[in-house]
Amino acid sequence: VQLVESGGGSVQAGGSLRLSCVVSGNMFGVNFNDIGWYRWAPGKEREMVARGGSGGRPTWYAESVKGRFIISRDNSKNTLALQMNDLKPDDTAIYFCNRWPLALAWGPGTQVTVSS
Repeated sequence: VQLVESGGGSVQAGGSLRLSCVVSGNMFGVNFNDIGWYRWAPGKEREMVARGGSGGRPTWYAESVKGRFIISRDNSKNTLALQMNDLKPDDTAIYFCNRWPLALAWGPGTQVTVSS
């Protein structure tokens, strides 16, 4: 399975970005509904940001992004999106999509930089 993220960039605080993730390859044994979003900020542990929202899986968001980020997916195309609004400097990180809880090989991620 290949995971390719895109859509990152540099924005000022309060701005918005929409990230995309394309999942491709041999999906045998992989449920697309288990793919969510993570981020990795400098000097911090990689953390899960959002997951779920289809296939009977409840939507879950990290407390730090609740009310600002929205996860969505197109199961017919195996694509995942993360709409990020009201961005804060603390949201600066490399964002990845991957399976939860048992991660697959990580993709390159997409850099999000939020300036104050």
